[in-house]
Amino acid sequence: MDASHLATDPTSKWTSPNFDDRSLPISMLVLHYTGMQSATHALERLCDPLAKVSAHYVIDEQGEVFALVPEDRRAWHAGLSCWQDVTDINSASIGIEIVNGGHDFGLPGFPEAQMLALIELCSAILARHKIAPQNIVGHNEIAPGRKIDPGERFAWAQLAGAGIGLWPGEPNGQRQSCPEPSASKVAGSLLTEIGYETALADFSTSAPNAPLSEFQRRYRPSLIDGLLDHETLDLIKRLHRQVFAPKP
Repeated sequence: MDASHLATDPTSKWTSPNFDDRSLPISMLVLHYTGMQSATHALERLCDPLAKVSAHYVIDEQGEVFALVPEDRRAWHAGLSCWQDVTDINSASIGIEIVNGGHDFGLPGFPEAQMLALIELCSAILARHKIAPQNIVGHNEIAPGRKIDPGERFAWAQLAGAGIGLWPGEPNGQRQSCPEPSASKVAGSLLTEIGYETALADFSTSAPNAPLSEFQRRYRPSLIDGLLDHETLDLIKRLHRQVFAPKP
């Protein structure tokens, strides 16, 4: 899938008018699910000037890629969000909408043809732009408490295996709680350094918090409770080591 194939065709039925100028260089890749019943429904909305939403790309269940907004333009996909203290995520990112009914429609799986097309598209984007692996994120991670897509069934490990994003490995099975204040402090600090917005999250209580939930949704989808346990803390530490490992 070369860049010419992915370039927005101005004669295409599915060119979105919903974009403006960037104010930041591209440094992020944000993945979403559409959360709608069909690709047609999603494309119609993303190309509707009244909807005021868009993405650079849409990938349907069969793996067909639709280029709606040129990469050098600011698509409107992130909404109120933050990552590594950047709050204008739309200016800093390329957004990909993956056609999937989402939680409202039973959270179906992501077909292999769709995942392979996503890997090919992401690889092409990464060849054109300098995007660090930790800045390949889900909508849920940049808007914890507000968004939960692309959801817990999304195959992040498969992407990481193709060199797209990070994966700290499988959970260690140690799900005992971490009530110690020092553990909560470490978890909050490491998540902040990775990129999560934690300012409004209270890591000092036993109540669930949104950044932990969305970390778990990506890296430990088998249990998403927003609570700090030894397994979650171990995954946070492993991911942090990957993010800050010395570059060769």
